[in-house]
Parts: sequence; structure tokens; C-alpha cells
Amino acid sequence: MVGTPITPINGRTGPSFSVINGGHDLVPSSATPSNAGSDYGGIIEFTREDVEALMNEKSKRKDRFNYKERCENMMDYIKRLKICIRWFQDLELSYSLEQERLKNSLQLSQQKCMEIELLLKIKEEELNSIIVEMRRNCTSLQEKLIKEETDKTAAMDALVKEREARLNFERSQSTLEEDLVRAQRELQSANEKISSLNDMYKQLQDYISGLQKYNGKLHSELSSVEDELKRVEKEKATVVESLTMLKGQLTLSMASQEEATKLKDALTSEAASLRIELQQVRDDRAHQISQVQTLTSELAKFKDSTEKSSSEMDNLTTITNELEAKCTLQDNQIKALQDQIATAEKKLEVSDISAFETKAEFEGQQKFVKVLERRLADAEYKVLEGEKLRKELHNTILELKGNIRVFCRVRPLLPDEVCNTDGKLISYPTSMEAAGRGIDLTQNGQKHAFKFDKVFVPDASQEDVFIEISQLVQSALDGYKVCIFAYGQTGSGKTYTMMGRPGHPEEKGLIPRSLEQIFQTRQSQQPQGWKYEMQVSMLEIYNETIRDLLSTNRSPSDATRQENGTPGKQYAIKHDASGNTHVTDLTVVDVQSVKEVAFLLSQAENSRSVGKTQMNEQSSRSHFVFTLRIYGVNESTDQQVQGILNLIDLAGSERLSKSGSTGDRLKETQAINKSLSSLSDVIFALAKKDDHVPFRNSKLTYLLQPCLGGDSKTLMFVNISPDQSSVGESLCSLRFASRVNACEIGTPRRNTYGRSTESPSRLSYF
Repeated sequence: MVGTPITPINGRTGPSFSVINGGHDLVPSSATPSNAGSDYGGIIEFTREDVEALMNEKSKRKDRFNYKERCENMMDYIKRLKICIRWFQDLELSYSLEQERLKNSLQLSQQKCMEIELLLKIKEEELNSIIVEMRRNCTSLQEKLIKEETDKTAAMDALVKEREARLNFERSQSTLEEDLVRAQRELQSANEKISSLNDMYKQLQDYISGLQKYNGKLHSELSSVEDELKRVEKEKATVVESLTMLKGQLTLSMASQEEATKLKDALTSEAASLRIELQQVRDDRAHQISQVQTLTSELAKFKDSTEKSSSEMDNLTTITNELEAKCTLQDNQIKALQDQIATAEKKLEVSDISAFETKAEFEGQQKFVKVLERRLADAEYKVLEGEKLRKELHNTILELKGNIRVFCRVRPLLPDEVCNTDGKLISYPTSMEAAGRGIDLTQNGQKHAFKFDKVFVPDASQEDVFIEISQLVQSALDGYKVCIFAYGQTGSGKTYTMMGRPGHPEEKGLIPRSLEQIFQTRQSQQPQGWKYEMQVSMLEIYNETIRDLLSTNRSPSDATRQENGTPGKQYAIKHDASGNTHVTDLTVVDVQSVKEVAFLLSQAENSRSVGKTQMNEQSSRSHFVFTLRIYGVNESTDQQVQGILNLIDLAGSERLSKSGSTGDRLKETQAINKSLSSLSDVIFALAKKDDHVPFRNSKLTYLLQPCLGGDSKTLMFVNISPDQSSVGESLCSLRFASRVNACEIGTPRRNTYGRSTESPSRLSYF
């Protein structure tokens, strides 16, 4: 037993102990200094056998009267007991730290679950809105189908009547021989009518079959979307129930673990106190046995050497009996203490088993949490698939509504304007077909009716207007070219619609609100793997000259040089084979936030050409073009998209007799009217589907060529004034908007690039 090492448990590092003196002294084999203040240093671990050996240790002394040696042995023994107690304290501290870590991990898991629930709720709302829109479209198609069926029935009735007339004519042919020639001619004409009706009937049948197929396709798509939504809702309910059950089980396991730890600590302290008392009793017993042996030897020595008096012998006998009785009593106490120690050890084993079971249960719950995390990952993938379906349905809806859409907005009367007293100048039909889309303008007692995609009454707010175009703005993030421009006479509210009123957040225009939506959507799509880069450029077309509103080298004299004929910096408009447009030498700025774009808008607003006329104190004297280029990459799918958002505030049309422009204002008015006249010529050519469209007649139409004749999604705001003096200009604007609404351009094309396609070059696309 001399020098036998005792190996620490759990394979942890630390100094080992050696049993010396026949297994009675336990000392560390190394004594390096410790940062924790231990006398023997290092991290020390004990097994149950080490503790039992320490408690059962007995000291052997060569000289029982050598108190110095006994004190040294006791001091060494006390030091080792302190090391053992300190190890138990460190173990308790590690358990408490582990418990705190588990609590923190549980809180993080709960927070993540709440975030996922919120994301699922948002996606569910988006899918519900898409389903509502699809149902509306389905209802409108059903109404069209009913109308076509009615037309078909009328055509069938006409065909039956024609056939009856033909039979009557054949019956009367035998009795009218003298009018045979005339009857044959009439029969021939009737046959031609019947053949034309038959052709019409075949065309109606083909059209009805096409509508039925399209209606069936819409129904199938709607049912698939509803089934997918129900399945996602069921999976969401299952995940929520699993998380609730997991939270309850984890709470119960933590409570049981805390109770087991408390019970273990109590039993450990009780066992330590009992062992101390047992050691003290053993020491007293050994001391008293040694006294009994001494007295017995002395008594025998006294009996052999001399006989003493019987009184002294009786006293010694009495003392011996008392000592023996005391030894017997102490033996009984030692047995009782040993029984208590055995009971405590059994309780300790039970607590160890309970702690092991708790640990096993916790590991099982961790596995269950990993399973739930995998389910959540699957749910996120399904959300991504739902987002793709949403984009496809959204673009399908916009294509069904038409490529060039027209919205009409009527501004309120200003305080200095007089309302028409003879009758209502502008009215809005309330019929089912024209509600929210129709507008009637009365001039000289004659009513002119118009119908557009949407009509905004004077009390419509900026938010109401933006809600109608928000889906179109979303298409730019999806990889489409989008163009929105405002048209109308001077003072009709075009700049207010596009820019809003500075310093009034509730009256922000379409440009600030579109930018806020785009940056918010970019932030919300980051968890799905999308990253976007955005670039901004702003220009104006003033007197058929392009000006860069973001140029840092621009000086106030640039405009003067250009007006006087001195050549300034030239900007050329170029189109490539892919239908993209860029302006040479135009300043393009990378942006990361709405604040950066707002600063650039303020800079461009201060640089834009404005002037005072009789119709407007601050009249825009140029066409303002804001362009946002969007380049997106999905890291998880390697998909790339490139979209462009063009927001244009056109200069106002005006009559010289009304505006009173002279000098520079006259020159500006002539240039504005010429460019708007060129725009009107382009719209006429597109409406007539002419082979040649005069895009090159002005800088404005040449710049707008991809929006008017390409694959862009285009929307025009026609702004009109309710003032009596502006009724002529308002009528011209509405007629022009009707022609624009009748134009048909190419189908919008999404600019996407997959894994095997080269990344698109990042040019200064318009």
C-alpha cells in the first residue's frame, strides 16, 4: 500500500494523491502554487473511495506522549479535509453555472420561436391578401363568361330565326315562279348571311372554350394556393403545440434537477458532519482503551510486585468497570453512527441516480429541440417557395391589368379659386362598372365621360394613392423595369403627387414612399438570403438639354452657358440590344438607406429649374427623372435579379395666353410644349400600331422609349385641376390619357440570372 497512486475521476487533470503509512495518510503527490489559494495547488478531484479512505484514516504514532507529532498529523489531516471540502464547493459552483447556461439557452430558443411565429404570421397575411386578389379576378372572369354566354344565346336565337325564314322562303318558292330570279338573289344573300353567322358562332365557341380553360386554370391555381396555406397552418399549429409541450417538460426537469441538487447538498453536509463526529468518537475510544491497557498493566505490575490495600484494589476495580462500561457505550454509539452513514450513503446514491435520470431526460429534450429546429428550417424553405409563388401571381395580376396603366387624380380647389356655380364641373359615376374608375367633365353644357384604371377624388390622401402603386413598386425588387410618370397642366399637382410637401411627413409623395417600401422589403428579405445593391441617378431635361442634378462639379453658370449657346458638358442617350438605356457621363451614386436618398433628393430639388408664371408661383420648368437601379443576389439559390424604378415628374403643359410667359419663360414654355407634343405623337403612333414611332423627335420621348415601347411596366398619373378656368386644359389631358390607356406594348420581362448564367454587367441603366 505504500506509494500507491489514486487516479482522479472523469479523466480531468489535476494532482494525484498517494496513500502512505499503510493506507492511513492521504497526501498530494505535487504541491505547486494555486491561484485559488489551495495549500497544495492545482485542480483536485475526489472519488467516493478517496473520501472513504480519508474518513477511515487512522494515525499511528511511535510515542503516544509526543503531542507535537500528533498536532502535525492532525494539521496535515485538516488540510486534506479542507481540500476535499473546497473541491465539493467548486463542483457545486460548476453545477450552478451549467444550470444558468441551460436557462440562457432556453430563453434564446424561446425568443427564436417567437420570431419564427411572427414571420409565419406576416407570410400568412401576405398569402391571404394574394388569395383575396385572385378571388376578385376569378369573380370578374366569371362575369365576363356569363356575358359571353348571353351573347352566344342571342346569336343562337338569331341563327334559329334565319333558318326559319329560309324554310318559309323555300316553301313559298313553288308558288312564286314568276319572281324566281328575284327570289334566287334573295336566297343567295340569305345564304351569305347564314355563313357569316355560322363563322361568328364558331368564333364565339372558340372564345368561350378559351375562357373556360383560363377559368379552370385560375380555379386550379387558387385551390393549390388554398391547400398550401392550410398545410402551412397545420404545420404551424403542430410546431406551436410541440414548443408548448417542450417548455412544460423543460420546466419540470429543471425543477426536479434543482430539488435533487438541494437534496444532494443536504445529504453531503449531513454525511460530513456525521463523519466528523465518528472520528471524534473513535479518537476518544482509542484514548480510553489505551488508558484501560495502561491501568491493567499497572494493576498486574502492582499485583506481582506488592500487595496493596484492598481499598485501593476496590477503587481500581471500580474505575476499570466504569471505563469498560464507557467503552461499551461508545461502541454502541459508533455502531449507530455507522448505520446513519450507511443510510446517508444510500440516499446519496438515490440522488445520483435521480440526477443521472434528469440529465438523460434533458439530453432527450435537446434532441427533440433539434428535431423542431429541422422542422422550422423546412417551414422557412416552404415560406421561400411561397414567396416565389407570390411573385409569380403578383406579376400575372399586373400583366392582366395591362402594361400601360393610367390613374387620374383631381386636386382640391385652392382658396383663391372659384367653384362653378352653374353646375358641377367634374362628377364621378356611381354605377357598378364605373365606380372608382370613371370621371365626367362638363364643358359648355356638354358632358365628356372617361374611364381609367383608377380615379382619385380630391380628398384622397397621399397614402391612398401610394397603396394603389405599391405592388408595382414591388416589381422593381422582383427584377422588372418599372416606370411611373405624372402628366398634366401647370398647377395640377404633379410635383405634389410625386414629391409631396417638404416638412410634412403625412404628405410625402410617391418617390419617398416608394423608397421606404423598397428599403423595408430589402430588410425583411435578408433572412431569406437576399442581398441588394442600389444606385440612384437624377436628371432633368431643360430646353431639350440634359442636366445632371447630382453632379458635384456643376456650377451656377452651367445653365447660363447652355442657354446662351455655349457648349457645356454633353450627355448622350444610348440604347443597347437588350432594351436597356443609359446616359453617358451621368452621376450614379450607391445608396444604403432612405436617409441617403432623401439627402440626394433635397440636393436635386435645389438644383432643379423652376420659375414663376401667372398660373403657379413655383412652376417646374423641366422634366425631372429619378432612377433607382436594383441589383439583387440570393446566396442560398444563386439567383440574381436586376430591376429599375423610374419615377418621372413631367413639366406642366400650358397656354401662352393664360400663363403670360415672356423672355426666358416663353422659351421654356415652347420647349415644354414641343416635348409634350412629341410625346403625344408617340402615343398616337403606338395606339395606331404604326411601323414607325417617332421616339427621336425629342430628348424626353427618346429617354422614355423603353418605358413606352419596350418590356417595362408603365403607369401614368394624369393630374387635372377642378378650376373653371382650366376646363379646356383638363379635357385635353383626359383625352390624351385615354389614348395612353389604349396603347399596347411588349410583355414585361423579368431580368433574372441563375447559377449557370453570367452575372449581368452593372451599367448606368435608365
